[in-house]
Amino acid sequence: MNSLSKLLKTDTISSRHVTFEFVRALWHLRSLFGMLLLVFFALCAAIFYLGAPMDSATHAHASFGGTLYFCGVTALTIGYGDVVATTAIGRALAVVLGLYGVLVTGVTTAVAVFAVQRAAGRAA
Repeated sequence: MNSLSKLLKTDTISSRHVTFEFVRALWHLRSLFGMLLLVFFALCAAIFYLGAPMDSATHAHASFGGTLYFCGVTALTIGYGDVVATTAIGRALAVVLGLYGVLVTGVTTAVAVFAVQRAAGRAA
């Protein structure tokens, strides 16, 4: 025990155990995350074909890679604005993608919290 652990009368858990529990929990949820990834790529394809994403700097139609970048930035609710959807359906799909990203982030955070709790429980 280090001095802080002695002062607080707690044991510390190693990051290796937390990582192991996180990967273990993700492995058990692999079908869920696979489905979430499939839906993400389906939304990306829909935005690419229906949303007419455009690069703001060059005003050119964005490539599929640029659309994937746009979808990732939108799903993480960062929104740089360098690639934008130009049609009404594309903007609506971007809103759906943003809400979907909040869902995926919440599930991933819940798995991380579960992993920390499980590692702490095993250390005790």
